[in-house]
Amino acid sequence: MDIAAYRAVTAHLTAWAASTPEVLALIAQGSMAERSRLPDEWSDHDFWVVAVDGAAEPLRTSTDWLPDPDRIVLHVRETDHGVKVVYDDGHLLEPAIFEVAELAVTRTNEYRVLVDKAGLADQMAAIAAATTEEAAHRQPTDGFLFGQFVTNLLVGVGRWARGEHQSGRVFVKQHAVAHLLELAARHCSPQAGVADNLDPNRRIEILFPELARKLSAALTEDVPRAAEALLALGEWVAPDLFSANEDAVRVVGATVGAVADTSRSAGN
Repeated sequence: MDIAAYRAVTAHLTAWAASTPEVLALIAQGSMAERSRLPDEWSDHDFWVVAVDGAAEPLRTSTDWLPDPDRIVLHVRETDHGVKVVYDDGHLLEPAIFEVAELAVTRTNEYRVLVDKAGLADQMAAIAAATTEEAAHRQPTDGFLFGQFVTNLLVGVGRWARGEHQSGRVFVKQHAVAHLLELAARHCSPQAGVADNLDPNRRIEILFPELARKLSAALTEDVPRAAEALLALGEWVAPDLFSANEDAVRVVGATVGAVADTSRSAGN
């Protein structure tokens, strides 16, 4: 979807919210907010609707209020408050519909209030501030992230060697990568942009382009060799942390290397 068509959908939703008595606010999230970045052809519409008491659930279960409802090919409930909607051209809408009291459960880091009939701007600012504060306070220690990273690799190659290839793949290529990216957010200086405090996987190609290239190369390998490459990448990301834990790195590296060598010998 080009940006003109994208903005037309945003304008439709904004006009609908402004003219619908049961709707108190429309709040764009992520790229729909058009704050730090513009939507591109792959951007979805991620937004919150705030409704008067009793009106939220009917909006969650209906498609009549959405743009071009006759073109919707999928409408599925995702959470207590949110749904996913897919159109016949592949465009995705992710509305979450709340009553005012339900906003207390929300978290956001990039938003724009498009319609506000109930003076919710201050409440949204407080939610964003609480999100930032919680993200700072829930940050695990470097030691925890290091420990999770290397044990994810250890468990993953062990399960792969046992024949549990899918489980091994999840531990190495998902769990270990997630902890590596959290370490990168702390130990690498971003080249551009601001890290997402809700999802460390977002926009790493912009934030850390060299890391993204090395990570992509590692993930093309089979699980044992990917684990080898990820361990080396961890040392590249946080050399002081890995040096301080050299015994653990050596032991994990030996185990991972042995499984990788077996894989190479087998011609995998």
